[in-house]
Amino acid sequence: MGRDLPQLHQQLQTKNQVSIFALLGIGGIGKTELALQYAINYQNEYPGGLCWLEARAGDVGSRLLSFARIHLNLLIPEGLTFEQQVGYCWRNWVEGKALIIFDDVQEYGAIKPYLPPSTPKFKVLLTSRKRLGNNVYSLPLAVLTPEAALELLQSLVSDGRISAELEQAQSLCQQLGYLPLAIELVGRYLYKSPTRTISQVRQQLDSLRLAAEALCKHPQDDEDMNAKLGVAAAFELSWTILSPEAQRLGCRLSLFAATPFKWEWVETAFGENDAAELYGLHLLSGGENRLFSLHPLIREFFAMKLSELPEREIEEDKCPFCGVMVAQAKEIPQTLTVDEVARVGVVIPHLEVAANNLMDVVEDEDTGWIFWGLGNYYKEQGLYQAAEPWYENCLKVVKTRLGDNHPDVVTSLNNLAVLYDSQGRYTEAEPLLQKALKLMQQLDGENHPHVATALNNLALLYKSQGRYTEAEPLYLQALKLRQQLLGDNHLNVAITLNNLAGLYDSQGRYTEAEPLLQQALALLQQLDGNNHPHVATSLNNLAGLYRSQGRYTEAELLYQQALKIMQQLYGDNHPDVAQSLNNLALLYNAQGNYTEAEALSQQALTIFQQTLGNQHPHTQDALLAVKISRMQILLHCDRQTLVSHLQALAQRAEIPEFNPEVALAMLEALENNPDLLSEL
Repeated sequence: MGRDLPQLHQQLQTKNQVSIFALLGIGGIGKTELALQYAINYQNEYPGGLCWLEARAGDVGSRLLSFARIHLNLLIPEGLTFEQQVGYCWRNWVEGKALIIFDDVQEYGAIKPYLPPSTPKFKVLLTSRKRLGNNVYSLPLAVLTPEAALELLQSLVSDGRISAELEQAQSLCQQLGYLPLAIELVGRYLYKSPTRTISQVRQQLDSLRLAAEALCKHPQDDEDMNAKLGVAAAFELSWTILSPEAQRLGCRLSLFAATPFKWEWVETAFGENDAAELYGLHLLSGGENRLFSLHPLIREFFAMKLSELPEREIEEDKCPFCGVMVAQAKEIPQTLTVDEVARVGVVIPHLEVAANNLMDVVEDEDTGWIFWGLGNYYKEQGLYQAAEPWYENCLKVVKTRLGDNHPDVVTSLNNLAVLYDSQGRYTEAEPLLQKALKLMQQLDGENHPHVATALNNLALLYKSQGRYTEAEPLYLQALKLRQQLLGDNHLNVAITLNNLAGLYDSQGRYTEAEPLLQQALALLQQLDGNNHPHVATSLNNLAGLYRSQGRYTEAELLYQQALKIMQQLYGDNHPDVAQSLNNLALLYNAQGNYTEAEALSQQALTIFQQTLGNQHPHTQDALLAVKISRMQILLHCDRQTLVSHLQALAQRAEIPEFNPEVALAMLEALENNPDLLSEL
């Protein structure tokens, strides 16, 4: 394998017009290992980063978007098609040459829409068992040479048996097709069976070939069927010496996705299991930080063994697996910081396996949790388009499993409606929220915390639309309910106080708003600590009130404090960070610091455009703030500077006949009539 690394690197570096390169070879030949070793050995050659995508696991586009969000701190605009979002990723990738690896590509057409542009910046490495077309340069990986195969076998079996039966050992390597994975498996088997001779193992492999043929029942693999049969026979050899407990454990591990999984999940689902047998026979890999994985072929073989078990035993394995996935979904926080996104990300592929394939064994009362967890994971990153199908599917599945009149239907309606609200899709959100409120009142009566939540969510929607007179009675009703049912010192009470005060502020009812905001802030700091999104929101709201009253010094301190908390928790490219930036910009604009205001508004506008799209109300607000700041800059600079600004703007806009005197007259009219500026 080491001999292939320089050749691979040379091919990738010398062909500047070749950005896609494929490692081709039959299953078990070591394509993935070579790609991994290349990434490790040549990582310094790629300052733009390394991105590894499991193509066989499917949903490559979503995994790419998640990678960009988590590792590049990049937020993808809404309002784009899925392919356009992927294109945005490539256009906004970090500086420097980058290596993108698509491992185990089944069909080139399946990943083609998600490939980066063909430029020297991106080097794409594919691994596949199939030729991927004439336009893809490739390095076919040959099997090991007889000498290298024998050397690998000797490194695994060092007790003299290889030398004692040299010809038999050479024939054994040939029998295994000189495949590294097959030789690894048989070598580990020999190591674990010190009384077995090489000739005896060869005879066993011959007899196990029939079992391997039954195991390999995929006609689409005919192209490398002989190789796969060799690996499968080696797998069957290892299978024969596994204890029944280890065999069952291997079958259970095949339930996980083709990505690393935590061993604590295995222990929680199936009790304390000793992985030593699987690990010692090269059937399980990993172990660092208690993260393990199965080779795709080994995982496939174990899955086939699982499918051969009685239906009762299969269900006995699937049920606890799904139980663990439900528990993991329940632990996904409602508010995700950057650190939590990375921590939670490891479980997401396994939740997707459960959601897509195993919902039939999930308990009815747990039906919604996996979908809610997946939806929340993407929503909290601002990836609303990725969250939407999980929330929508959840609503369908919950209604099918539990009927139309169930509390989980209410939760599903609320989650989907709040997502629509976040996207500015108010007309779609309103009927869902109204339906959720009505259903909750039917199920729990008028006096229930869930009813208060439904009232609060509907009031939020009305406030977003400027329907203040409709929002106020709902907020007051929600506050009264929560105080009665939860007491005055509860998080939900503080949130409702904050929301009601924000409504009063929007109506100019400052004396009513201020005590509510101060009460909410003190309560949130007491309950959540000083560094929490709820606290940042409350600080923003109180600062907005002070700004409206002309109390700029007090407002600036609170805005800056809120912005710092948001950036610490969410990173620099999150809608809530953008909102804090825009709020501070509005304050600076009110103070006459127009240049500073424009810079912050522009920064907020860029984030909103990336995360919410151009048509979202927040984006439009930020765009208006940018325009007002620029207009104010023009209105308040000296004549010579103003003419220069206007000429530069005209040149940028490609206006052929620009008359600065006419423009100056218009600006003077605006300056003499400030109300006209607000109307514009």
